[in-house]
Amino acid sequence: MDALTTLVILLSYVVSILRICSAVDSITVNQMIQDGETITSAGGSFELGFFSRPANSNKRYLGIWYKKVATGTVAWVANRELPLNDTSGVLKVTDQGKLVLLNGANTIIWSSNSSRSAQNPNAQLLESGNLVMKNGNDSDPENFLWQSFDHPSSTLLPGMKLGRNIITGLDRRLSSWKSTDDPSRGNFTYRLDPNGFPQLIVMQGSDVTFRSGPWNGLRFSGFPEMRPNPVFKYDFVFNEKEMYFTFDLVNSSVITRLELNPNGDLQRLVWIDRTQGWTVYATAQKDDCDIYALCGGYATCNINDSPRCDCMKGFVPKFPDEWNRMDWSGGCDRNIALNCQNGDGFLKYSGIKLPDTRNSEFNRSMNLKECESLCLRTCSCTAYSNLDISRGGSGCLLWFDNLTDIRDFTEDGQEFYVRMAASEVDAFASSSKRKKQRWVISISASIVALILLSLLLGLYILKKKKKKKKKLKRKGTMLYNLEGSQTNERQEDLDLPLFDLTTICNATNNFSIDNKLGQEGFGSVYKVST
Repeated sequence: MDALTTLVILLSYVVSILRICSAVDSITVNQMIQDGETITSAGGSFELGFFSRPANSNKRYLGIWYKKVATGTVAWVANRELPLNDTSGVLKVTDQGKLVLLNGANTIIWSSNSSRSAQNPNAQLLESGNLVMKNGNDSDPENFLWQSFDHPSSTLLPGMKLGRNIITGLDRRLSSWKSTDDPSRGNFTYRLDPNGFPQLIVMQGSDVTFRSGPWNGLRFSGFPEMRPNPVFKYDFVFNEKEMYFTFDLVNSSVITRLELNPNGDLQRLVWIDRTQGWTVYATAQKDDCDIYALCGGYATCNINDSPRCDCMKGFVPKFPDEWNRMDWSGGCDRNIALNCQNGDGFLKYSGIKLPDTRNSEFNRSMNLKECESLCLRTCSCTAYSNLDISRGGSGCLLWFDNLTDIRDFTEDGQEFYVRMAASEVDAFASSSKRKKQRWVISISASIVALILLSLLLGLYILKKKKKKKKKLKRKGTMLYNLEGSQTNERQEDLDLPLFDLTTICNATNNFSIDNKLGQEGFGSVYKVST
């Protein structure tokens, strides 16, 4: 090794030491990050460097993890599929504006890709947790040469986009770790499916295991709990350039993330300082009714019912024996086939998670009436609804073929209209009319009964008052004071004649014993002389 080479190596170590001491958040072409070294975002929230999984193994990965809190919680991994087997790894920035990860043999085992030309390129770890490649001091995200937010691992951080760039074809999706100790890609992915009207789906290999339902202007129809809150806000963007879901913090003091875990569960986690740990704020897959197509086609799932699956109106189980054995995957068939030429109609359903939209079409400018007309004219159309339910409803969403993965929310769900044979629409309308009539009659009868009961109660109270009044009349007496003056008590309305004491004394000869007729329970009885 010549003196010049030795000097360059020494200078690189000095630069690395100075950089670590000054806690820089970026590296340039003339710098590197070796195993054991890190860079930290400006606010100290995230750190970039090398880590091991399992913790005591020789497998080394380049990644980004939380630094201020939840130390060791990894948010992003570069070389997921090809770990280093020792601590010889080095991260460098090339003149072409790429990040390259080299092993001890100076072989590239991972690199960032960029088709843009680079001028004075450098890599910076932002406070958001985003590792970006940029030209000089250009901090415009539109001009980044590359960014880790475009290549998520299993975690979605605030400000990240989950979805597609329609122009470039970039597809940002989450992929689970194989296990808690193995960052390599597991069996589950979480992505925005662009087929039909976009919706978020969890897949196990090539099979869908969970579906969010389409965005309805307020939320995804399968997430009725998505409401404005003081912690974070969310948005769905769908235009000619991009389609993606994102969320941002309202309260910057809250630390939260979305994670697709190795079991395929999509969870929102929140860091709690008091317990110094992550807590599950919400899980997308709440119960069995969130299992994709549990009830098959033309059936609804209600977690509060037993059995949970039920055929829609006008449909019966396709395989009755299996259905009775709680295998609902075969779904339901129509009672009466559609006849587009002779006219069909629609039945309205309310409070539901809209069916799978991967085989759907949409029009943003139509109203609901125009949507119904278009569906009726298209024989293969099986249902329709508003595309956007905000501001009174707008747009048109049309389904074709089977209606699958419908959930009954009872409340906070949506309305949609299912195509049925005209005869069945009339039958259900008549049945509904009869039910309404019975309801009206029942309510009317209840009101009449209540009125009669009130009248009877009033008459009873009035009669009781009259009886009490008569009883008081019979008990009415005449009271006298010591001087013989009289005081009348309750004498109004008395029918009996009243006599003063002088008249009574004269009539009984001053209560003479000769006038006494006998003794009763109420006192002596005297004969009156006239």
